[in-house]
Amino acid sequence: MRDTLVVGHITTTHGIKGEVKVHPYTSNINRFSELNYVIIDGKNFNIENVKYQKDKVILKLENINSIEEACLYKNKELEVNREDGVKLDEGEYYIADIIGCKVYDENGEFIGEVFDYIETRGNDVYSVNYKGEELLIPVVEHIVPIIDVDNQKIIIKPLNTWL
Repeated sequence: MRDTLVVGHITTTHGIKGEVKVHPYTSNINRFSELNYVIIDGKNFNIENVKYQKDKVILKLENINSIEEACLYKNKELEVNREDGVKLDEGEYYIADIIGCKVYDENGEFIGEVFDYIETRGNDVYSVNYKGEELLIPVVEHIVPIIDVDNQKIIIKPLNTWL
């Protein structure tokens, strides 16, 4: 497992004083108010201010004071150290730990690797590359009985039983 967790992605700048607009990778957008720092490309940046705009977060990071400086960070991911991540309940996982997991069916057949994660109202969905096509796997217990992030392995019911 990685030592850091990706918590968001800088989409663009905001204003002229160096703020950045962030697409959060968390189910609790207000979690950014609890952060003191983020890591971008291995460098720590203290958070000076947090604002919210619909489903986005506006961050003012220390030492980024102009739109020109902020532009340098467009399309960068924001990380935090794993120990500063949100404490998870039983059966919850960090997206960073799901992406890259190998998916097998209960018969041991390799299905593919998780490359994306979709959060929906009813359940989460894993996107898996299956024989060159995208396979969407709804994360419900009767389809996905085992998620083992320590071993980067997910076990699903055989495809013919639920597709």
